[in-house]
Amino acid sequence: MQNSDYHKIKFSKYHGAGNDFVMINAINSSVKLSDDEVKEICDRRTGVGADGLIIVLPSEKYDFKMKYYNCDGHESTFCGNGGRCISAFAVEEGLVPQHIEYETIDGVHKALVSKNSDNEYMVSLTMRDIESYDLNDDRLLINTGSPHYVTRVKDLMNYDVRKHGAEIRNDKKISKDGVNVDFMEIIDNQYHIRTFERGVEDETLACGTGVTASAIAAALWYGGDNINIKTTLATLNVRFEKTENSIKNIILSGPATHVFDGFYIFAK
Repeated sequence: MQNSDYHKIKFSKYHGAGNDFVMINAINSSVKLSDDEVKEICDRRTGVGADGLIIVLPSEKYDFKMKYYNCDGHESTFCGNGGRCISAFAVEEGLVPQHIEYETIDGVHKALVSKNSDNEYMVSLTMRDIESYDLNDDRLLINTGSPHYVTRVKDLMNYDVRKHGAEIRNDKKISKDGVNVDFMEIIDNQYHIRTFERGVEDETLACGTGVTASAIAAALWYGGDNINIKTTLATLNVRFEKTENSIKNIILSGPATHVFDGFYIFAK
């Protein structure tokens, strides 16, 4: 521990469609966590339990800066559901109004937050423009803030996502740094997905960048520019504009839930 002030840290727990995060407000205080400390907080047996941890930091130009860690303790690429949840958290903390503009590792994002109840929000978030992707009949390789591999499967509900996801995620022929893997099936005329996330190294209940990647895959394979994607617990919406070589003005929308607040105390 670099500073005794960090022995006790205030946090909030949020989830976006079951994709859960520990939030820490560091706008007015210095918070520096080691990889091991992030991993400890995110541990589902001995810590708070989360797919990732997000710190809200000051920004000279925008409302705030988002710093995102996977539950393995390592700082990671952009997280769409984390980006929606941090927007709701910033509003709840009184840091910003409902219209938000903040910086992340992959650029600047804008969000619109509507409060539905004491702990429920609806958040629409702009995503990065897509200038290139690799598509064939079997899969889409695309970076929507994080790299994703989207493929179509049959019998999704019984599919071994952990096994096949790990195989694709660790296939160096696909990506030397690894990819997130989204398995998609049309069920009752609706797009359903399940996602294996790198860094978590397991299936998560939802993934915002994965929903975005899957919506784009659905549009490229089947058409459309306003796509609903059903995850395990909720339906998220992705809207965008397609051109011949790019996909722009992407907006990811869905629920964000404030679960609880607390203090995490590190053992001495």
